[in-house]
Amino acid sequence: MNELEKAEKLRKRADVSLEEAVEALKVCDGDLLDAMVYLEKKGKVAAPDQEVVTTNREEHTSFENVKDKVERYDRETSRSFGSKIRHLFCIFIDILKNNFLSITHRGEEFMKIPLWVAALIIFFVWHIGIVVFIISLFMGVRYRLVGRDKLSEANMLIDKAADAADYVKKKFDKL
Repeated sequence: MNELEKAEKLRKRADVSLEEAVEALKVCDGDLLDAMVYLEKKGKVAAPDQEVVTTNREEHTSFENVKDKVERYDRETSRSFGSKIRHLFCIFIDILKNNFLSITHRGEEFMKIPLWVAALIIFFVWHIGIVVFIISLFMGVRYRLVGRDKLSEANMLIDKAADAADYVKKKFDKL
């Protein structure tokens, strides 16, 4: 590295003029570290904050055991299992409350029910609900989840089921 590059580097790091950087390098025989110290002694650069490094814990009562600090952080930031379950349950209820199941046939919506009603139907009469769902797909009925939340992944899954029913129906018609 030539003298000009060293001076430019020192100028940027120490935030001094190019002339001051060149002078400091001349005094310090081109050594960057010595030039930085020289500028600090002249008051051109603020000295770095003092740090104390020691392996003796008894000398510094302000030190804290890392393991204790990590355990305290985990206690403060983690939730209990019950509160996590309660939080997930609240999210689930919010999704059911703010979204709807739209049922269409040949492009026309003929029914829109709250998602919580659909969930109750599925929960209590799931064996009949699954059969009705599959048969209705073969009859051209389509389902969409609509509402406040982004339900595109669930709609993609429902669309795949409808596409599979269309595929089977086309194959059966060819027979």
